[in-house]
Amino acid sequence: MHLSDNITVADWIRRAPKVALHDHLDGGLRPATIIELARESGYAGLPSQDPAELAAWFRDAADSGSLERYLTTFAHTCAVMQTKEQLHRVAAECAEDLAADGIVYAEVRYAPEQHQERGLTLDEVVDAVNEGFREGERRAGGRITVRALLTGMRHTDRSTEIAELTIAHRDKGVAGFDIAGGEIGNPPARHLAAFQLLKQANCHYTIHAGEAVGPESVHEALQVCATERLGHGVRVIEDVTFAPDGTATLGALAAYVRDNRVPLEVCPTSNLQTGIADGYKSHPIDDLRRLGFTITLNTDNRTVSGTTLSAEFQHLHEAFGYGPEVLYDFTRAAVEAAFLPLPERIRLMDEVIDPAYDELAGRV
Repeated sequence: MHLSDNITVADWIRRAPKVALHDHLDGGLRPATIIELARESGYAGLPSQDPAELAAWFRDAADSGSLERYLTTFAHTCAVMQTKEQLHRVAAECAEDLAADGIVYAEVRYAPEQHQERGLTLDEVVDAVNEGFREGERRAGGRITVRALLTGMRHTDRSTEIAELTIAHRDKGVAGFDIAGGEIGNPPARHLAAFQLLKQANCHYTIHAGEAVGPESVHEALQVCATERLGHGVRVIEDVTFAPDGTATLGALAAYVRDNRVPLEVCPTSNLQTGIADGYKSHPIDDLRRLGFTITLNTDNRTVSGTTLSAEFQHLHEAFGYGPEVLYDFTRAAVEAAFLPLPERIRLMDEVIDPAYDELAGRV
């Protein structure tokens, strides 16, 4: 696949249709919206009332190198996501912003239990967010489809309740379930009852694993909890041994992940901020790709990390020389791993993604 002569790599990245499977709703609010909603609701805890300064504060906090510090930033965003109106606005703007970045399909996750401080029921939270996504899709002219992933928090005991909520809403805009939050001291098997319930109901789910905790977290998510995808999952590289000549030997876990094509929801910028690597060139994504792992590329938290999916593509292009072929492979892998019915995934590739890539490559 070659770019047509009149388009730069940066233009191609921006215009190429993309798919996001790992994007947190509460990590992607517009700074100006956070400030406006804080004023309207009387929340006085923001570190700045200036949108640019607030955006910089989020990035600085995220750059700490600690997942635990990274997670503290969400106190400010969740504080302004406590009413139906707030949730509707935030979700609509999320869909708009993703579409503006060329994303044609997104699964956006959030924890309903974190939005009940002003009395909303769990069902009301889900309905408000879903209605916001539909509004955002309309504003974007139908260029994007957004589905929700409902997240249970690792450190609370409501995961089974959220799993039941996921099952109840899965035909109304909810694609599946997720477990998130601090990994240390909160292994996924603590929530095994929720995963078993979802399995029995034939409902999709993914698990954050292999981010702050190493291969043991990935093993438990896969072999005890039977996850379909791995949220991050990049520390599976610690089960690979590299010889001085670069030859790689995969341990049993790494081989299982690769050979069974378990999708990794990789978020490079976020990974750097939580200490997985010290730069894009040392991020394990390139080793994982060359070894044949199934990789999808994602943002994690756009505002907190100061990124977009286009920016993530650009970083990898600069670090590893990735061109259209590699980025197309990431996008195709994301479509194949999406919690969408097969006919919808086929339509997305055949009618949206492939024609757009052909046009950008000057082949039509």
